Amino acid sequence: MRRKSYIFFILPALIMILVFVYLPVVQNFYFSFFKMSSYSPTRQFVGLSNYRMIFEDDVFYIALKNNTLYAVISVLCQVGFGMLLAIILEGSFIGRKLRVFFRNVYFMPSLLSVTAVGLMFYFIYNPNIGLLNGILERIGMGDLKTAWLGNPKTAIYAIIAMSQWQYTGYIMVLLLVAIQKIPHEQYEAGEIDGASSFKKAVHITIPGIRDMIVVCTVITVIGAFKLFTEVYVMTQGGPYNRTQVLGTFMYRAAFAYDEMGYGSAIAVIIFSITFLASLVQIKFAYKGRNN
Repeated sequence: MRRKSYIFFILPALIMILVFVYLPVVQNFYFSFFKMSSYSPTRQFVGLSNYRMIFEDDVFYIALKNNTLYAVISVLCQVGFGMLLAIILEGSFIGRKLRVFFRNVYFMPSLLSVTAVGLMFYFIYNPNIGLLNGILERIGMGDLKTAWLGNPKTAIYAIIAMSQWQYTGYIMVLLLVAIQKIPHEQYEAGEIDGASSFKKAVHITIPGIRDMIVVCTVITVIGAFKLFTEVYVMTQGGPYNRTQVLGTFMYRAAFAYDEMGYGSAIAVIIFSITFLASLVQIKFAYKGRNN
């Protein structure tokens, strides 16, 4: 009886996950085949019509391109710089007190509200009173001043830049924990062999935290394709749909145009992209390890 008692602890959590996670996902797949309105209890079966409409919509391809661009830059910046910071902060050339200080400094931005940070950068990018244009003016680079969020060529990059600043510290902390689990004997052996700090980082640290790098990459890519708040707060998809992402594209369809079935179909595509991207990353990571 005692051996089976664990089920009473697992069952409530399992029921919650089934009801609030998996059931809504299944329902969303089902609703994507219907034409629906939030103001009417009736729905009309349209088959794959919603999906056909998505692939015929030019805004969808703009949103997909922006999410992909966001994902690539986020992996390079957040995972790349996060790993670099983690290696430096765990290095022997930085004192213990400085390590603690810089860990807190870099991690703190990830605790801030995304909405609050978005509004802050909205004012930083303001073409008239914004901090960025003011700095450019003071250092003699006034020719580079522009309406960062109003210029179709710079708007999406301005949004991407804001997010890299906020989440690099979070990735850094995850990688720091992984580095601390590497046996110290490996570093001692490297020192005996005369390995430099760079060689120890390349041949000991990075291979030792490979699993966590994969986890961080998966988290970053999923976050990139779930992007919504930053864009909605700063541009709402403008100007001229140049900053539309799949999240705002779905929100506009479902809640602005009241096309709930169409919005469900977009949600299915977002889910499929993130799920497949995660599987591909994990497969390649473990394939490389086996080789």
